[in-house]
Amino acid sequence: MATAEKSVKKTQDSTADREAVLNDFRIALISRHASLMGRKEVFMGKAKFGIFGDGKELAQIAMARAFQKGDFRAGYYRDQTFMFALGELTVQQYFAQLYAHTNVDAEPASAGRLMNGHFATRSLNDDGSWKSLTDRYNSAADISPTAAQMPKLLGLAFASKLYRENKGLKGFKDFSINGNEVAWGTIGNASTSEGMFFESINAAGVLQVPMVTAIWDDGYGISVPQEFHTTKGSISEVLEGFQRNDEKKGFEIIRVKGWDYEALFNAFQKAGNIARSEHAPVLIHVQEMTQPQGHSTSGSHERYKSKERLDWEKEWDCIKQFREYILSRELASADELDKIDAEAKAQVKKEKEAAWNDFLGEIKEELKEAVSLIRDAAQTSNRKVVLEQLVQDLSKTINPIRKDVISTVRKALLNLRFDQSEAKNKLQTWYQQQQEKNFDRYSSHLYSQSEWSALKVAERLPEFSEDSSIVDGREVLQAFFDYKLENDPRFFAFGEDVGKIGDVNQAFAGLQAKYGDLRVSDTGIRECTIVGQGIGAALRGLKPVAEIQYLDYLLYGIQMLSDDLASLQYRTKGGQKAPLIVRTRGHRLEGVWHAGSPMGMILSALRGMLICVPRDMTQAAGMYNTLLQSDDPALVIECLNGYRLKEKMPENMGEYTVPMGKPEVLRSGKDITLVTYGSMCRIVLEAAEELSEMDIDVEVIDVQTLIPFDRFGVIGESVKKTNRVIFADEDVPGGASAYMLQQAIEEQQLFKFLDSEPQTLAAKAHRPAYSSDGDYFSKPSTEDVIEKVYLLMHEVNPKKFPKF
Repeated sequence: MATAEKSVKKTQDSTADREAVLNDFRIALISRHASLMGRKEVFMGKAKFGIFGDGKELAQIAMARAFQKGDFRAGYYRDQTFMFALGELTVQQYFAQLYAHTNVDAEPASAGRLMNGHFATRSLNDDGSWKSLTDRYNSAADISPTAAQMPKLLGLAFASKLYRENKGLKGFKDFSINGNEVAWGTIGNASTSEGMFFESINAAGVLQVPMVTAIWDDGYGISVPQEFHTTKGSISEVLEGFQRNDEKKGFEIIRVKGWDYEALFNAFQKAGNIARSEHAPVLIHVQEMTQPQGHSTSGSHERYKSKERLDWEKEWDCIKQFREYILSRELASADELDKIDAEAKAQVKKEKEAAWNDFLGEIKEELKEAVSLIRDAAQTSNRKVVLEQLVQDLSKTINPIRKDVISTVRKALLNLRFDQSEAKNKLQTWYQQQQEKNFDRYSSHLYSQSEWSALKVAERLPEFSEDSSIVDGREVLQAFFDYKLENDPRFFAFGEDVGKIGDVNQAFAGLQAKYGDLRVSDTGIRECTIVGQGIGAALRGLKPVAEIQYLDYLLYGIQMLSDDLASLQYRTKGGQKAPLIVRTRGHRLEGVWHAGSPMGMILSALRGMLICVPRDMTQAAGMYNTLLQSDDPALVIECLNGYRLKEKMPENMGEYTVPMGKPEVLRSGKDITLVTYGSMCRIVLEAAEELSEMDIDVEVIDVQTLIPFDRFGVIGESVKKTNRVIFADEDVPGGASAYMLQQAIEEQQLFKFLDSEPQTLAAKAHRPAYSSDGDYFSKPSTEDVIEKVYLLMHEVNPKKFPKF
């Protein structure tokens, strides 16, 4: 190249660099002003709470510059600058979330369902189908619990490994381009004290996945300084044993200052290159960050930081240091930077006001309609004075919210309860319409509303012939999993002992040898990150089955299941889905930690997941087939004592399905309905046979799924016939049995058909004691069922059924 051409090229590069630096400065200022103004909005009462990303701007811009299309973020509620820098969040959208604007177009991350600082991109089209994830920047939906983003981050990175190494996945170009995608995670320094962080870091080191974890270290966790959180006061020093070397794989660990623009840029570029090309995990410890406004709007950091610390934070604020960097390199003058600052502040103010006007405009329109309708109804009502006062109070409300409008309308309708007028009818109609809209705004998408909902999978019965072989129940599952591994490259299973030995009950026996360890994998003892590994993989279009070895061990993963997976479609209003199936086993066996049935806890914590409780492995295989055709997450609890029981092998393996929410009548009867599930089905059927000898005819119903629960009214139709019902299970008193009672009584209006008090039969309040005697005296036995039913029939006909 000629000297003149080199000179021109150097000038062009210099100009481009200057513009890039000034653009980064502009983004940092926009984010800072958004934080400052956001805090004021909370204090003015226009928002409930605020948590902001001030002090973290420079590192997040550096991360955004290394982030590529197809990559995923699983982060932390201070990452606003990163989202601004990617162009995946506008200032107006940022304030729409602060105000809780329920319009998904205005606030696409959560449609106003989450407090500010919770970011998500929309992976799905409006109909619930997948968008192409490789031509866009992706952010997994944030959650607040500290460090809970880490297990999911592991799964997002693990998916890249599968897409790169599993040849069967090469055609899924909308989900991955040869596994080149990096999963980027962010976490605050104090949250690295959580077990989820350490478990995820260890698992990433074992798996060797493209996971970059950036730690924003500002020296505190709310008011608690670093020395109370972390050994040696430095998480990167603690993790030095994870540093990879020429002999052993591990992590690449990078340390960088949060105010050093060039070093941050280089650190994140290096991290991205290592993770992308080598599929090795990287930890970036970003030190000496600041938090200018303190932790949140709940309090002031002046209460717990010394004057010296506060002075240091002002001096080493990353934007102040960035400004000095620009001036020292003569990339811009002080006046130019002041102008950028003023423009950024004006832009934020303008977009904030636009967000507020849009948010308030919808509510004011509803308020106007409500006021008009109540006034019309008041004209002919003898409660006119009260109604006019309601209207007056509502009209005077400063910054009204939707609650103010609907609460007033409900009070008005209560006052109009004796009136008969067209105006009242119009108000009632408007209220009902608003109720439907508000259900959509605040309560929709707890479960899938797409055409792939598990509730829409067509039922197909298992088929048997005279030649159908009689096998152990585990062999039925093994045949099903074999079929799915053969026919769906996106399907894979993993968990403790799942791989080489084929799980502790042998449902995957021989399948790792047949399909490879990417499809059927062993993991360490780490239930929390087994769940997270599945969530992240499912977010990227795969169909994982994550095994938790025993139901009692689900507690290790319950937070991830509850706070993340179960609420995912809800908190994104259908913007993301992770159809993970969690497989486990429980109920009857031996002892305190292997025979639990904590169904009440599961039913309360996992709303948003389907809860399947098959009585045998034929039913379980049909449920798995239904779920793998759907986009709902689910928990399947197999019967721990059922793997060696004999079952017929279905002729149409891999084709038959079990519908969700459709109980099965296992035995017809006319005297009493007995509703149960899982291992209790066999006990109840044994009891029913003995009771028949006493001339008591019991109808036995297996609910099959607890969520959804009896969508077809099977229990109600039975009780119309028998007029008596008992709900039985192995949970503690007031657990799933009470749940089933509530569902049937309220949803199917059973009370009017009952001639006897509805009853429940549950286990003891404690966990089951060890040994067969422990099982007998801790959980319902055949004799317990017989006595419960008999005593109920004694109340009906004491002469025919005398006390014993």
